[in-house]
Amino acid sequence: MTPEFAVELIKTMMFQAVALASPILLTSLSIGLSVSLFQAVTSIQEQTLSFVPKVLGIVGLLVVLLPWMLRTTIEFTRAVIEKIPQMVN
Repeated sequence: MTPEFAVELIKTMMFQAVALASPILLTSLSIGLSVSLFQAVTSIQEQTLSFVPKVLGIVGLLVVLLPWMLRTTIEFTRAVIEKIPQMVN
C-alpha cells in the first residue's frame, strides 16, 4: 500500500464519517438551541426539558435518513473491499 493510497483511504473514511454524523448533530444542535431559547424566554429552567425533544427529533430523522445512511455505508464498504487488491501491492 502506497502512502498516497493510505492517505486517500483515510480522507475518504473521514468524509464518510462526517457525512453520516452531520445530519444527526445538526438536528440535535438546532433542537437544543431552540429549546434553550424557549427556556430563556419563558424563564423555565428545567434540565430535562431539552432531552425529550432532542430524542424525538433524532429518532424521527433516523427513520427518514436510515435508508440513505445504510446505502451510503454499503457503497463505501463495497468500494473498500474492491480496493483490497491494490492494498496488497
